[in-house]
Amino acid sequence: MVNLRPGSTTRARVRAMEDGRQVVRRDTLATEEPLEIRLLAGEARQTLAITMRTPGNDFELAAGFCHGEGLVTGREEISQLSYCTDPDIDAEQQYNIVNVKLAHDVLPELRGLERHFTTTSACGVCGKASLDALKLRGCPLVSEGPEVDATTLYRLPDALREAQGLFSSTGGLHAAGLFTADGELVCLREDVGRHNAVDKLVGWALLAGKLPLHNHLLMVSGRSSYEIMQKALVAGIPIVCAVSAPSSLAVDLAAEFGMTLVGFLRGQRFNLYAGAERVRLPVLSPPS
Repeated sequence: MVNLRPGSTTRARVRAMEDGRQVVRRDTLATEEPLEIRLLAGEARQTLAITMRTPGNDFELAAGFCHGEGLVTGREEISQLSYCTDPDIDAEQQYNIVNVKLAHDVLPELRGLERHFTTTSACGVCGKASLDALKLRGCPLVSEGPEVDATTLYRLPDALREAQGLFSSTGGLHAAGLFTADGELVCLREDVGRHNAVDKLVGWALLAGKLPLHNHLLMVSGRSSYEIMQKALVAGIPIVCAVSAPSSLAVDLAAEFGMTLVGFLRGQRFNLYAGAERVRLPVLSPPS
């Protein structure tokens, strides 16, 4: 029987220019496939979201997404995670649909989520950029969390890149890494979508019973957006670091909810946009 389950990488035939000559060779690409997340409670069923993702850790992605949206707060609230086996679904799509069966029999109110639409892997789920919405959900300020040394932050980008197995073979994936305050990598997840990588990471922690992540740091390979900060906030992560720039709303969220936000973390340099009290910095140089 042919395995129809999509893999995390796909082979392609390409024409490449190398040293001024044309070469035909095989290339490895990051797979991008749709994932539909369905919510089940009792006899009720509803599509929660459809996102483009890299196959792999799909159950973590679905669980992390539900947690980030406030639909579940702990592993005990999910009775089952499964791929769709409905006979009316095309066999090739069964591994692109994840059912999240809730432990209770009533679907939660979904209208306020404003998430009931298709999203691309590139931009995240857009449109719900409101700090007021997080306040209405009752998202608390993050805990004081750890205090980390600047030299620990310097090591995070290299540690993240060295652990990116799929990036090494494709060159086209984002990563989200969970670190201890001493800079030890605890877990890493990759995906074509930066927000998906974070959902997979938070989903791993949720299913392993490790939430909230008050004593950890989140490091992402791209920029820090509102969506990433929201997911980190709900997971209780006090420190978020990124290789690239944050968005203005990401900075606003960090300041509003007491989070530490580090951007442009490359080599021995970074910018602190919020929560500087958690980072041990060298003595401030006098102005020139």
